[in-house]
Amino acid sequence: MRRFHLTEPLVMLATVLQWLLLATFTGAVVGIGCSVFLHLLFLSEGRLYVAPWWMLAVLLPLAGLVNGLLLHYGYRLRHSNFEDEPIVAINEQHGKMPLRTLWIKPLAALITLGCGGSAGKEGPCSHLGASLAAGIGRVLHLNPEMRKRLLACGVSAGFASVFGTPIAGAIYGIEMLAIGRLRHDFLFPGIVAGVTALEVSRALGVPYPHYAIDFSGQLTEWLFLKTVLIGILCGAIAWIFVELLQQARKFSTRLRERHGLWPPLLPTLGGSVIAVLALAIPHQYLGLSLPIMESALHGEAMPWLGFLWKALLVAITLGSGFYGGIVTPQFVIGALAGGAFAPLLGLPPALGAAVGLVAVVAAASNTPIAAIFMGVELFGADATLHVAGACIAAYLIIGHRSVYPQQQIAFSKSSWIFAHADLPVGQEKVRLSYGLLRWLRMRRKRTRNSR
Repeated sequence: MRRFHLTEPLVMLATVLQWLLLATFTGAVVGIGCSVFLHLLFLSEGRLYVAPWWMLAVLLPLAGLVNGLLLHYGYRLRHSNFEDEPIVAINEQHGKMPLRTLWIKPLAALITLGCGGSAGKEGPCSHLGASLAAGIGRVLHLNPEMRKRLLACGVSAGFASVFGTPIAGAIYGIEMLAIGRLRHDFLFPGIVAGVTALEVSRALGVPYPHYAIDFSGQLTEWLFLKTVLIGILCGAIAWIFVELLQQARKFSTRLRERHGLWPPLLPTLGGSVIAVLALAIPHQYLGLSLPIMESALHGEAMPWLGFLWKALLVAITLGSGFYGGIVTPQFVIGALAGGAFAPLLGLPPALGAAVGLVAVVAAASNTPIAAIFMGVELFGADATLHVAGACIAAYLIIGHRSVYPQQQIAFSKSSWIFAHADLPVGQEKVRLSYGLLRWLRMRRKRTRNSR
């Protein structure tokens, strides 16, 4: 059917103007909300790195109990059955989220991080952004499709407000929804919301660090291969991290079901375990662990097992029922691993830490494009080729696993692997494709006949 020459461009212009207004307003609201949260966090987090052990032994179980009470009883305030997970809200709930419980997760995260729980700061901000965007969509009576886009805007704005990366934030908020699928119609609103939230947060005094990593040298094929090897290593480390997190969650569930434990007791026990581990593991792995991550990015020598200690503490913290973000720990784990193993490949430790930081995010969150842009926004345009191969390699190595159990599988990562489309990672059991199985059977048959 022949299109009208002017109608389509005018409609698209109206769409651009529509999202400029909606996404700008949403980004401003989210930027204000996230700035308030981040300033409260800066007042409380990081005080326990030099605290005596007895203080951790008191605060961590107490923080676990408060987390458990908030998350167990707080959600009784909601009047709907909607979940407050952004991925579920977009994929299954037409962009709807409960608003009465908006405050629970940010408050729980402040308690977790302020008392030494090992987690991240972006989760509460993405939650705030998604909830506020859902509220705006409800007030404006938007249709389901627009509400989904607006909610994705809120996630992107929250991410950008935390890390100062609006482009990566916009893509992350979309790429995290499903493995192998990127909704391009979400991009423009997400970028507008992310840039707006970042500018609002800067105006409200939120600081953003600058990392001076030297990527200016000529990139050779050999150097590119080394960064890919860092990516493969980080993909394997992300696999360990995801498995630890899943096993911690399963163990907590089994413990509650087998012994009939009161749910708030689980994070209380988790806090006690972390306190015991703090007798042997340095306190710098508690909380956000940003100081040790920055040390890695400055090229300081990192311990070989540093990434494992951080991964273990995060798995116990989040797996037992504390609330906190999951991306900042990926930054720390990646920087520690990259900084520790880069010298074995003849790479500067700081460069290895920077590549590892984004590679673990690409793998554990299944967001390689967002991770590449994150590397560019954090370290400069010279980092593009250094991080691109590493991010894609890490994304492939981890397979069909994710720190987000609700993340759907849109397309398999390999033609040799079969996975049902649009099922959450936590429910789908991927398996070898029929073609590969048939080839393997034929090979076995030929081997037997040759004998």
